[in-house]
Amino acid sequence: MSEVRLAAEPRTEFGKGAARRTRRDGKIPAVLYGHGSDPKHLALPAIEFARVVREHGQNAVLTLEVNSTSELALTKTVTTHPIKNYIEHVDLLLVQRGEKVTVEIPIVMTGEAQPGTLVTQDATTLQVAVEALHIPEQFEVSIDGVGAGTQILAKDVKLSEGAELVTDPEVLVIAINVAPTAEDMEAGIEAPEAEEPTEAPAAAEADEEAPAADEASEG
Repeated sequence: MSEVRLAAEPRTEFGKGAARRTRRDGKIPAVLYGHGSDPKHLALPAIEFARVVREHGQNAVLTLEVNSTSELALTKTVTTHPIKNYIEHVDLLLVQRGEKVTVEIPIVMTGEAQPGTLVTQDATTLQVAVEALHIPEQFEVSIDGVGAGTQILAKDVKLSEGAELVTDPEVLVIAINVAPTAEDMEAGIEAPEAEEPTEAPAAAEADEEAPAADEASEG
């Protein structure tokens, strides 16, 4: 993953009102923290940062230009508006060259399993420790020609050079099973409903009497 340069400005106003004003000015409120330093409140250019996330993903490493100084930062958390889908806030982690960071990397399946199989992907990301300037965009897992009964665990996924698995090695990533037949599906739909308990009428009568008891207690 390539390093991206981005201009940033210090923020001196805080709170919801200040954040709204920052966004109205075409910028995104952000906080840079890490390595025991005091958090730095920044404003990032909204259009440029959105392009970085789109092209490099949410693990983008930025060289932030702030007041004629440079800071190397990992994009840690991107918060978007749940309805309007614009970026509301960004958390950035201060990193150093050569330092390893722990990140979530997407898992992408390639190829097609054998006919008559059902493929289920249980895990969509793996957590790994990797050098900050060599974060992979994704891990590819080929299921081409794989037969039913196959399970691919986290430890089976080929990682990029230098990456160390943090996720539990035994976590199930992909399972390939025998696909259900049309008869299996029909049998599931036509399964008889369970009979109602014979005590149901008595329970219903008890429920009908309950309000009267409540009225008596209120009186």
